[in-house]
Amino acid sequence: MLLSRKRRMVVKLFVIGYLCLAVCGAAAQQGYLGFDRNDYPGDANLRILRQTFSYSGYWLNNPPGAVSNSWAGKRSALESAGFGFLVLFNGRLDKELRRNATTLARSDAQAAVAAARREGFSARTIIFLDIEEGGRMLPEQKAYIYGWIDAVNASGFRAGVYCSGIPAREDRQTTIRTADDIRANAQSRKITYWVTNDVCPPSPGCALSKAPQAGESGVAFADVWQFVQSPRRRDFAAMCRNYNPDGNCYPPGIDSASHLHVDVNTATSADPSGGR
Repeated sequence: MLLSRKRRMVVKLFVIGYLCLAVCGAAAQQGYLGFDRNDYPGDANLRILRQTFSYSGYWLNNPPGAVSNSWAGKRSALESAGFGFLVLFNGRLDKELRRNATTLARSDAQAAVAAARREGFSARTIIFLDIEEGGRMLPEQKAYIYGWIDAVNASGFRAGVYCSGIPAREDRQTTIRTADDIRANAQSRKITYWVTNDVCPPSPGCALSKAPQAGESGVAFADVWQFVQSPRRRDFAAMCRNYNPDGNCYPPGIDSASHLHVDVNTATSADPSGGR
């Protein structure tokens, strides 16, 4: 049966709209792979890393356990190579917060913002506070975290947290994810969440052919998911079978002899900190 011209137009618009919804929906669900590591990988390795990763972690202060920061001054090299950024500030352990959490929160936030400006990151860049300890946060930890977040947000930058997305058992009846605990007590604060969960599953392990979705981490509100840590943590990632024999994860094209192993992330953006 022949359709009238008007009806053909309606059908055409319907089909176009349906295809747009399908394509736009797929685009909205796209994940982007990125890497982070404590040591800067070297200018010579950026090109090959960029073949796999859309963005890079970027430390503003000394990474955990380090006495210096090899990322300082490397923003322009990474941006020229086409990388987006995960801007990261190493926070305090609980033992440092027993007496002066609020004071340290303010001073550390000021240090993070000053370093971000010095490195060339503009206002509105998201700075993630690295929270190395997991489980339910203690009162002094919460005072530090929320004080740091408030001060960073007040500076014109935006605050995020890097924290555990792995359920930690408190007793026989109770488990808690650090990300859930922080969010539940955040009140009206705007926070971007970068969670780590290298347990297989949900992590695919060191499999870099396709980016999983951040929400598959077990934390539905996560914007970034670190699903691989190098070296493989046996207490969490024991079921992950696709790491290198030395226990690390290496990007395609990188020889393990180089020791250029990486932690791997997926995000909802190719520039999760908005740092370009």
